[in-house]
Amino acid sequence: QVHLVESGGGSVYVGGSLRLSCTYSKDTYFLYAMGWFRQAPGKEREGVAAIDVDDTTLYADSVKGRFTVSQDSAKNTVYLQLNNVLPDDAGMYYCAAKPPGLLLLDQEGFGYWGQGTQVTVSS
Repeated sequence: QVHLVESGGGSVYVGGSLRLSCTYSKDTYFLYAMGWFRQAPGKEREGVAAIDVDDTTLYADSVKGRFTVSQDSAKNTVYLQLNNVLPDDAGMYYCAAKPPGLLLLDQEGFGYWGQGTQVTVSS
């Protein structure tokens, strides 16, 4: 079992920055790849970024060059740095975990999910 808790959401202006955190606890030494997903009102949940146990990263085209995913295994925390935020970046951001390898932004591969943290973008 993996328990995930997101934090860091809030209101940000267009062009601004925000850092989301996902702190996880697990009852095993097994390592997990971590992903960030988001869902805007009326839209389907979409993959944003993911990071594997070897720090391999993957980004959605819409956030490449603006978002950065990183992890601190000693703190059991994964981060998502949002820079140059755009209006379409607004939504509920979820952290998720999956077994390592074959890093994809396919939410079906992620078996553990947090409750989400809300990002609001103002102009």
